[in-house]
Amino acid sequence: MALTKNTILSHKEIEHKIKRIAYQIYESNANETELVIAGIESNGYVLAKKIKNNLDKISDIECTLCKVTINKAEPTKPIKTSINKEDYANKSIVLIDDVLNSGSTLIYGIKHFLDVPLKQFKTAVLVNRNHKKYPVKADFKGISLSTSLFEHVHVNLSKQPYEAYLD
Repeated sequence: MALTKNTILSHKEIEHKIKRIAYQIYESNANETELVIAGIESNGYVLAKKIKNNLDKISDIECTLCKVTINKAEPTKPIKTSINKEDYANKSIVLIDDVLNSGSTLIYGIKHFLDVPLKQFKTAVLVNRNHKKYPVKADFKGISLSTSLFEHVHVNLSKQPYEAYLD
């Protein structure tokens, strides 16, 4: 049985959801002067850059972009960030990924950042699949889907038109 591509989000819908997530992050951090936007490599980082660009347009919060490198096949391996721990200590952080599926990538990413004291920690995803194995949730999400375990969500943010689809 061949699976077909089912569009979940169009280019216009993805751009709208990125803007909405940026506004929600701003509202949640309105009293902050600094914010760290940490994106999980690779699509989560691309999404984080787009959210940061929107935040820069709508707020005067100084946003620092951070790339988070996690081995998704073996998330217990050491995690690397593009900024030092001192650069995010005692600040508000938003950890971003494109799809929240089982929650393992996000929870190990969260664990990494909890090695230092933080003001606030939130998570954001474009697509929340509702198949969590771990007690982790997205504070900001573009869309929530109830899918079967056999379906896979693909998100293309690297070239236009952006799209998210299920196969």
